[in-house]
Amino acid sequence: MERRKFIVSTAIAAISTGAMANVLGSEPLVNTEKKFYNHYLLFWLKKDLSEKQVEDFAQFFRDLSKLPYLKSIHYGKPANSSPRAVLDNSFSYNVVMTFDSLDDLETYGKLPEHLAIVKKYSVFWDKMQVHDSVLI
Repeated sequence: MERRKFIVSTAIAAISTGAMANVLGSEPLVNTEKKFYNHYLLFWLKKDLSEKQVEDFAQFFRDLSKLPYLKSIHYGKPANSSPRAVLDNSFSYNVVMTFDSLDDLETYGKLPEHLAIVKKYSVFWDKMQVHDSVLI
């Protein structure tokens, strides 16, 4: 009986905090309090790079992470997802950066240190694509 009370009380707590809103058909969980700015980049590295050079390229993101204005950064390689028509895993690396404001994002992009780091590592890629968005 104690286990049942625990399960019921936990479910009630989840419902009251909105954690179960989607399951119960209520309003979706959306953060309408604060927007943030997402800076998403895809990189297609040169085909003639060694495996070590490809691994060393990750230092690019670690160097960028030391600069001001950046709220968070996550980088990686394509997942080994099941193939499907809408999936494009042709890139070599991707990075997601977040900023508190559009001003922060644009100021970050103009920093002399940022430009120097980009110049240093740009010799590694054939193509780079940027997607900026405002998220709630």
